[in-house]
Amino acid sequence: MTIDRSTKAILIAIAVLLGIIAVRPYVTAQKVEAQESYRYDFYIEPGTWMLRSPGGDSQVLGKVMVNMKTGDVWGFPTSDPSPYPVDFSKSAPPVSKPVYLGRFDFAAAIRNK
Repeated sequence: MTIDRSTKAILIAIAVLLGIIAVRPYVTAQKVEAQESYRYDFYIEPGTWMLRSPGGDSQVLGKVMVNMKTGDVWGFPTSDPSPYPVDFSKSAPPVSKPVYLGRFDFAAAIRNK
């Protein structure tokens, strides 16, 4: 079987184009994200915890959330061991208002070398 010039040219063109496709990700890597960036980066502590106000005048069950950008710790009362706000006396879903609990000083957590 003989291969003429046009077949060789087509095979060479295919090889070169495949090479370009294979090398492109290494030359110009593109940024990808698995999820959208959100306005707030909160860490939500699993489970419900007893939230005590900084003055100590009230305590209620709720979710603890930490703003990972600022270190602020917020508590969202649920009034129940449920992971979401519950109010059996009303038919409308309740809205939990955050309670400021304190702050983690992330800037001070620098490892000294």
